[in-house]
Amino acid sequence: MLKLDGLDDALVGECQTWDGGSRVGRLVYSGEAILGILRDRDGMSEEDAWDWVDFNIEQAWVGLSTPIVVWEVSWDDLAEREPDDG
Repeated sequence: MLKLDGLDDALVGECQTWDGGSRVGRLVYSGEAILGILRDRDGMSEEDAWDWVDFNIEQAWVGLSTPIVVWEVSWDDLAEREPDDG
């Protein structure tokens, strides 16, 4: 499993995903906790932290063990999304 360096405090746990019949272990991180670390430890603004997460984590593919970032949502948040919002 690949880890996100310097973001241990944002680690939520691990999960197993499947690829072509093989199980792959992946680490799971809290997106909110990552943003907090970047703001508090690194002094980033909210916007810079979001941009950093988007570019350096969410758009990065480093193989089957790429870590997963989860974002907390409520049912109301999901109901408000447009069908093509993902």
